[in-house]
Amino acid sequence: MLTFAAASLVLVMIPGPDQALITRNALAGGRAAGLLTMVGGALGLSVHVAAAVLGISTLLVASATAFTILKVVGAGYLVWMGIATFLSARRTMTQKTEDADPEAAKLDTKYLRHGFLSNSLNPKVALFFVTFLPQFLPAGHNVFPRALLLSLAFALIYLLWFSLYVLTVDHFGKVLRRPRVRARIEQVTGILLIGFAARLAFQSP
Repeated sequence: MLTFAAASLVLVMIPGPDQALITRNALAGGRAAGLLTMVGGALGLSVHVAAAVLGISTLLVASATAFTILKVVGAGYLVWMGIATFLSARRTMTQKTEDADPEAAKLDTKYLRHGFLSNSLNPKVALFFVTFLPQFLPAGHNVFPRALLLSLAFALIYLLWFSLYVLTVDHFGKVLRRPRVRARIEQVTGILLIGFAARLAFQSP
């Protein structure tokens, strides 16, 4: 379990779409928006956990057509979010410093949706649970309890790490939300999201 926890933490810490979206939303909507995006990401993980336990993920990886469809949809979503982030950066550049506070009044489930769709539409997450998780399962037929325990452990590590990350972003919020600084971060985030989309588009099962 300790080996699994350490490996999972390293994987969670690797920059990816989750971190990019959480940063984007934490700057736009404050701590609550970042945490909602994180929870949405965890819910997206749960979709792949359930699919892996039921054997659906194995069928997805085995079917080139199904994998390609999910890959294209997931990559398209990341491109759309990247473009939206670029447009947000243009608006941010025109803001005054006093207007750069988080949009707490506009907080809604869109942040939850961003995190959920990012993970649930990502076939790389399905590959993770099909290839990485079984390495820590005991030989035998009744592996469901162990698989569920490891999946819950991974989700907990995900939530703890990104909670700390959101708090860190929020702590430095006054500096990071200055219009020019935030616009630059959004521009970089937009590039990263499109880059993640391109990498996903060339992913093979």
